[in-house]
Amino acid sequence: MPDVRNIVIIGSGPAGFTAGIYAARGNLEPLILEGEGMGVEIPGGQLMLTTDVENYPGFPEGVQGPELMDLLRKQAQRFGAECIQKYATKVDFSKRPFVVEYNEKTVQAKAVIICTGASARWLGIEGDFMGRGVSTCATCDGAFYREQHVVITGGGDSAMEEATFLTKFASRVTVVHRREELRASKIMQDRARKNERIDFLWNKTIKQYLGEPSKLTGVLLEDTKSGETAEFACDGVFLAIGHVPNTEVFKGQIDLDDAGYILPTKHTATNVEGVFAGGDVVDTRYRQAITAAAMGCEAAIDAERWLEAQE
Repeated sequence: MPDVRNIVIIGSGPAGFTAGIYAARGNLEPLILEGEGMGVEIPGGQLMLTTDVENYPGFPEGVQGPELMDLLRKQAQRFGAECIQKYATKVDFSKRPFVVEYNEKTVQAKAVIICTGASARWLGIEGDFMGRGVSTCATCDGAFYREQHVVITGGGDSAMEEATFLTKFASRVTVVHRREELRASKIMQDRARKNERIDFLWNKTIKQYLGEPSKLTGVLLEDTKSGETAEFACDGVFLAIGHVPNTEVFKGQIDLDDAGYILPTKHTATNVEGVFAGGDVVDTRYRQAITAAAMGCEAAIDAERWLEAQE
């Protein structure tokens, strides 16, 4: 007998677990394929790499990222969601019920909700400093660096936007860029250049983080022209070198934009009837835990109503 589910949620994080909570409360007994291992497929999503989360409602003293994900998981399980720490390796949305493969197993789904998120690009040298002095989200972590000196690397609009945002807290923000010119739009460049708290280091890349995992004290910079290296003192590092949507498994199955993000058609629906999406796999603008959770809620409600209409 095939394993047929009402809803299979691919991915976890705030979007996936919230979708699971709402689908489970709707008596749909969802299966959540959380992911596995570390990196792109980490169960719980990118918040598993975050220490203090201070901007999620309901936690006046803040909450650890992994703790928040564990609470959301338990809440979904309480209402009947089944959580498996495996990642979908193949999908077939060409016919219903849909087919989802994971760990050499196959499950059929009457509806699918995709919450696989988007992974921030890292330099690949973070090690123990990931989430402990090195961050990919100024909005999330900027307030931890009040009156401190931070470095941000990147040259696009997001880097200029985050550098400007960080000046609300940091006493000094140094933009490290590997070229002599920024890719950012002129208006974003001008805004950053006019800010007295922002300075620039050109033709430089970060080669190493300095200090202890409990306390970052600086970075080792390499000149992209001469190859010379030098230590540079700072209290924190922010990476603004882009995000990569986790949609490789869905290519050729649903519509994606040029960057690989899922293109919704109406609300959280995709171009494939019965397949919905929420969170950072769709959202290229906000990328916050609370907005991802909201989209997970929306996707579950949309999926539930769609299933009811099929009866």
